[in-house]
Order: sequence, then C-alpha cells, then structure tokens
Amino acid sequence: MEELGTYAEKTWCPGCGNFGILSAFKKAVIKLEEKGISRDKIIIASGIGCHGKMFDYLNLSGFYSLHGRDMATIQGIKIANPKLKVVTFSGDGNCMGEGLAHTLFAAKRNADITILMHNNGVYALTTGQFTPLSEKGWKGPSTPKGSIEEPFNPLSLLLEAGATFLARAFPAKADHFIDLIVQAVEHEGFSFIEILQPAVAYRNTWEFYKNNTEILKDEPKTYVEAMKVAKRRDKLPIGVIYRKAKPVYHKELYGNFNPTLESLSREKRLEKIKDLLSVK
Repeated sequence: MEELGTYAEKTWCPGCGNFGILSAFKKAVIKLEEKGISRDKIIIASGIGCHGKMFDYLNLSGFYSLHGRDMATIQGIKIANPKLKVVTFSGDGNCMGEGLAHTLFAAKRNADITILMHNNGVYALTTGQFTPLSEKGWKGPSTPKGSIEEPFNPLSLLLEAGATFLARAFPAKADHFIDLIVQAVEHEGFSFIEILQPAVAYRNTWEFYKNNTEILKDEPKTYVEAMKVAKRRDKLPIGVIYRKAKPVYHKELYGNFNPTLESLSREKRLEKIKDLLSVK
C-alpha cells in the first residue's frame, strides 16, 4: 500500500474522516488489482476542497480538476478511452452545488464513472460555510442564525436522475467501505457513493454516525424499495441502496469504438478532409 502514497504532507485536521477514505481507497485499489483491474487503468480526478487533497496523496494517474467540474472531467476521459476505470473524489458542495448539473446529467446518461462524494455538510476548506446538504437550522460562519434552506437528499435525487449504482458508506466501517468502493468501480454505469465524512473542525459527527448508522441487511431489489431506503431518517442505512444493469453512455454513443486506441493517423485525417473538400 505504501507505493500508492506520495511525498505530499497530509494537511487534513487530526481526526478528519478523509484519512479513513484515503486508507480505504488504497486498499480497494489493491483488491481491484487482485480482480484483474490494474492500477494503471484506474484514473482519478477531484474538485476543489479538502476532498481534493486525495489527488495529492495518491500515486495514481489523473487530472486535478476545477471546482464542480470533476464529473465532466472524468466523463471526458472515459469517452476518450473506455478501457479506463475513472473515479472522482468530490465534496458535497463541489458535487451537489457548483457541480450539480454535471452530476445529474452524468446519472441521466448513465456515464460509466464512479463518484465518491465526501459528505461533511460544510465547505471545510473555506472555513465551514453551509452547503446544499447542510441540514436546516445548522449554524456556521455563513449562517450564524441557522440555515433556512432544506437540504438535498443526494441518494434519492440521483436515483430519480437515473443512477444505476448507489451506496452510502461510513469510514469507521472500514472493511464494509472498501468492499463498496470495489463494487462501485466494477459496476458498468454511473456509480455514486455518499460517504459520511466527519469534518472535526466544523462538524464533528463521529459519535452521531456511530450511533445512527446501520448496515443494510438486504439490498433493495426495486426502484421503489431503494427510494424508501434512501429517504429513511430513523437510521442512516449504509451499503448498496440501488443496483441496475443498463446500457452505458459511451457504448450507446459509438458502440465498441475506442477513440484513443483506434484514432486515425494525421495523414489519414488529412486525406479524409481533402476528400470532403473535393466533393462537389
């Protein structure tokens, strides 16, 4: 696992849930390699925020994207070379705020990508402002009297949008979390894991999640069952909430063609352009 790390100093706050996410992802990469998916075929991206530092700490190929644009980035990479497994780390503000349109349309078209959303309910890198997932009444630097907005439910929202693999994870349940990452990456289609990630400096939710999460005993079999689980509030269910086989975007777009591996040479492209220009 050491070779998956980098020289970069880890600057997350002590006790941050991101440490557990980093460790789990490294172990998931090793398990994926055991299943035949080599690390040179796993491409990562991230948005901007504390979650984005994952890119600095993982010795994997990828692209450090812009705020809210990482979903578009990995869709482009996947379309360019469908043989790659593409994964982005995205904060709840990054994914459900600035990047919401990209997230929804990726789910709608069933893009074959994996989004690991770090949900801490704050813009932690910029000192704790509320996000689209902060609960109503939450008090922070941007909402000192309490947020007056109702939050999105990311799981039910993406289920409605067309996601074909949805899950929720808690880093304290490490083995369970690692298995969910492996399943998400293996799934052919839009995969999304909501990660309950305590940001100790602004929202130390470790004890709350330990007391208010439970591993799903049975995976929902239908859309209706999945929607009921996604909307539960008595306990936060963790595990696979929805899974469905459905044609993926790049295959619907151009079948088994691979633009990277099967692209025409410069000479052949010029010949085709000449032929087109010569048509009367």
